Amino acid sequence: MRKLKNNELGRISVDEFKAVEKMPLIVILDNIRSLNNIGSVFRTSDAFLIEKIYLCGISATPPNKDIHKTALGATESVNWEYAEDTLALVKKLKAEKVKVLAIEQAENSTKLNTFFPEKNQKYAIVMGNEVKGVQQDVVNASDDCIEIPQLGTKHSLNISVTTGVVIWDLFCKLK
Repeated sequence: MRKLKNNELGRISVDEFKAVEKMPLIVILDNIRSLNNIGSVFRTSDAFLIEKIYLCGISATPPNKDIHKTALGATESVNWEYAEDTLALVKKLKAEKVKVLAIEQAENSTKLNTFFPEKNQKYAIVMGNEVKGVQQDVVNASDDCIEIPQLGTKHSLNISVTTGVVIWDLFCKLK
């Protein structure tokens, strides 16, 4: 088995990316501190044709050399927007008939492996701060709270890892 070279991967251009049909999924970053985490979410969002990223609150925005270092150019392909208030954004998206899913450990949460998205429904996933998670008022306003089952001694995953797991799961279920 031979590893493929970059020029053999059949990647699309930024212009082709912007024109291609996207997965009906929006990523909301709720007060993310780490620029590397933000860059990683951009890169994952590019890989799976995410419709848009909202950077909220204290989350930094491109152009930024530390975001770029991890995003590897995905800030140029993935559509993004800054929104100061995550709760106001969630309310706006819900008014537009987007189903909002807080990704958080909470009472009565739905385990990711038992969540099955509706076809022809647009979703937004809210990813929380590295220490405090998703704001409680945002969890309260969300349509559902999704939790990744974890069996080890640790009780959380890095936000960029969590985003990758959730996007991959939803990508598989929606495609």
